[in-house]
Amino acid sequence: MSRAPQMRTPMRRVRGLGAAHSGTGHFWHQRVTSAAGVVLTIALVVIAISLLGRNHAAAVQILGSSPVAVIMLLFIINSAYHMWIGMQEIILDYVHEDKLKLLALMANTFFVVAVAAAACFAILKLSFGV
Repeated sequence: MSRAPQMRTPMRRVRGLGAAHSGTGHFWHQRVTSAAGVVLTIALVVIAISLLGRNHAAAVQILGSSPVAVIMLLFIINSAYHMWIGMQEIILDYVHEDKLKLLALMANTFFVVAVAAAACFAILKLSFGV
């Protein structure tokens, strides 16, 4: 009687680690941020529609209000985290050289943090009127 070949090394079986180490966690984070993104996108579209036909001062007043700023910040943070997880999974799946993989993961993290920080800064500046 032959057994099916094992895809994990003996050490991996002892430690209980698979190839991805935390695939289930990333899977659920991706799904939760996706569901939150749907709700936040709908809220953002409603905000954008409310800005139609307004002059600059009225748009700044609406965008600077606390509830709108919170919704936009949540959208930015959620989208950035969703993007980070998604690109991380793509890099881990398709980049096979270790040095290039590490460089790509670092670049992904830097890009997401830079974009999220710039967007959050713009919203906070608008909200606080600085």
